[in-house]
Amino acid sequence: MLGIFHPAVAQAPEELHSPAVPPSPGAFRRQPKNPDEILKDFHSAHPGHSFSASFTGGAVLASVDGHAPRTSFHQRLFCSIDDVYCMFVGSLDNLSALIRQYGLCIKSTNEALLVIEAYRTLRDRGPYPADQVVKDLSGTFAFIVFDSKAGSVFAALSSDGGVPLFWGVAADGSVVICDDLAIVKGSCGKSYAPFPTGTPCINPPD
Repeated sequence: MLGIFHPAVAQAPEELHSPAVPPSPGAFRRQPKNPDEILKDFHSAHPGHSFSASFTGGAVLASVDGHAPRTSFHQRLFCSIDDVYCMFVGSLDNLSALIRQYGLCIKSTNEALLVIEAYRTLRDRGPYPADQVVKDLSGTFAFIVFDSKAGSVFAALSSDGGVPLFWGVAADGSVVICDDLAIVKGSCGKSYAPFPTGTPCINPPD
């Protein structure tokens, strides 16, 4: 999965920015890429098996479809409800219990739909701490939620770090979040790092 968010949508923490240090003579230094180049690289890495959606205001979500050759054993989900989009990689051990907690239909609710419902609870029925939403989730997972109406991004990684997830800064200052290290490393120069585990990041709703 890949999420790219313009600085108007999400601000990268200062420590993620690599200082502009001139390279030594004769040394090659990989330069950050623009969002359109990063998206092109993602599609090139998964030819015929990837799709993307672009949003006004400077947000892009891209994912790999279910027919792609397996790059990992984790399931990949992409869904949306009422202009809230979720990309989810991994699984929840307590999915059934959370479905009952949120009063959802067991047969039709998967992890991505559950996360959207948890996000909407955070957004609409606050105050409800963002970190509590993640603490309620038991399993191995990473997800990105984008609320296209509110312009909010809510992303998190399970505390076990079982799903690889990385983030960085593109040439225009956009935040890049992806589970493919090669994409992030090739897109963000030296301004990238492993995504922090156990805590939601970016800008969950107030």
